Amino acid sequence: MSGKRVSLRESRRQRGSASRAPGILTSISDRRIPTYDLVPEESVELIHENSMQILENQGIEFRDEIALADWRRVGADVKGANVRIDRTLLLDLVSKAPGEYIHHARNPRRSVKIGGRGMAFAPIYGSPYVRDLSGERRYACLEDFRNFVKLAYMVPSLNVSGGTVCEPTDVPVASRHLDMLYAHMTLSDKPFMGGVTSPARAADCVAMCEILFGKEFLEQNTVMTSLTNCNSPLVWDETMLSVIRVYAAANQACLISPFIMQGANTPVTTAGAFAQLNAEALAGIAYAQIIRPGAPVIYGATLSTVSMRTGAPMYGTSETQVLTFLTGQLARKYGVPMRTGGMRNGSKAVDTQAAYESAQTMLPAILAGGNFFLHSAGWLESGLSASYAKFMLDADQLTVLQRLASGVSLTEDDFALDAISEVGAGGHFLGCGHTLAHYETAFYSPQTADLSTYEQWEEEGQRDALQRATDIARNTLNDYSPPPIDEAVDEALQEFIGKRRTEIPDGYE
Repeated sequence: MSGKRVSLRESRRQRGSASRAPGILTSISDRRIPTYDLVPEESVELIHENSMQILENQGIEFRDEIALADWRRVGADVKGANVRIDRTLLLDLVSKAPGEYIHHARNPRRSVKIGGRGMAFAPIYGSPYVRDLSGERRYACLEDFRNFVKLAYMVPSLNVSGGTVCEPTDVPVASRHLDMLYAHMTLSDKPFMGGVTSPARAADCVAMCEILFGKEFLEQNTVMTSLTNCNSPLVWDETMLSVIRVYAAANQACLISPFIMQGANTPVTTAGAFAQLNAEALAGIAYAQIIRPGAPVIYGATLSTVSMRTGAPMYGTSETQVLTFLTGQLARKYGVPMRTGGMRNGSKAVDTQAAYESAQTMLPAILAGGNFFLHSAGWLESGLSASYAKFMLDADQLTVLQRLASGVSLTEDDFALDAISEVGAGGHFLGCGHTLAHYETAFYSPQTADLSTYEQWEEEGQRDALQRATDIARNTLNDYSPPPIDEAVDEALQEFIGKRRTEIPDGYE
């Protein structure tokens, strides 16, 4: 046996280390496993029919005068803020949305396909607090934001840098979108998301992308996929609608996402909740197509149930899993990409609850056929906190799930009949040529896991997963180096930001 171990080590020495260098260009494979359809086609049609009844009979509120005028122009029944949409008009508009698109990165090798079998993974979004490297819970600052962008750049299992990864509360609200987008553009070369808190801020993001990518490129290509939430139940507000107008007109993608807390802002029953969700999402998708036919969109929702005892959101429940599978089936029915997923949980600490709720949220999302996975790393405390340690733990588990989604290879070499013949009955495969050729990539060993013996673990300080993940986050940040960016482009971005700061009131509102 000792000779075999030497052979393995010698093979590693000759072939190089099996661990991937942080930040190396890696490819997340397209999904190669089947999607899981939870309900039969007749049930999908029943959901669709009930959603159509909501939109045709009750209607949905568009609390924005420009949007109301747009709906009148295309023939919807508009009374006050209420818009009733005939199914023929609705489905004609929805049919104009593309089934897939390319989310371009400034490094073309980092660009990601959204839709079909493509899978995009973005980190947590919108947390006002962080759990920092010392374990303290505090308000997030710009340095935290920059750190999370660096981590998202460094880990191979995230192929989208994200958007408002955390809220940098030490810079003014009115201009922080400039700081956040500049961090995404310069500290990473992966695809990113734009700001959505006002149309002016969305327009600033488009202008900065024109500097980074070139105006002509931007006119024909999508370089931002940004989050717009419906105010459930049945309200699209002025801010979100105006942001959709800015991005759709510029051919930039919007995540059309009702924010579902089942039992609070939807009916308590899953069928009723999803019929409402579907109506809200379709209305938003249709509106984007009024602005620009063919504008890229993603169908999806933020999903949770509500504790009837405390009112707190709950994640990873059987009901949210059902909603996730239904989201996939309805997105495929309408021929648009699906937003889903996230390592979402309600735990206040990086503990067992955080782990099982995250797993029970993300695994169904993979199986349901998700295309854009938001909150894929770092989520804690119902999204109120972005955790450095949880970020690294989640990134590890994403790799496991991505390998699952890549399916199984069945080549002649994979069947290894020569190796089976070589080893024969009663032998072992540790030192055979086939093992030496494949062992570095055959299995994934999570960086955050301890795979030593009890005695070795005890001798090395009895460190748990939280401690290991914190150390890995700290070391990853220490190892970070930024991707190169053209100096003239960087100067133009800084000049634009400086000019906009003089034009924007320096307030925290």
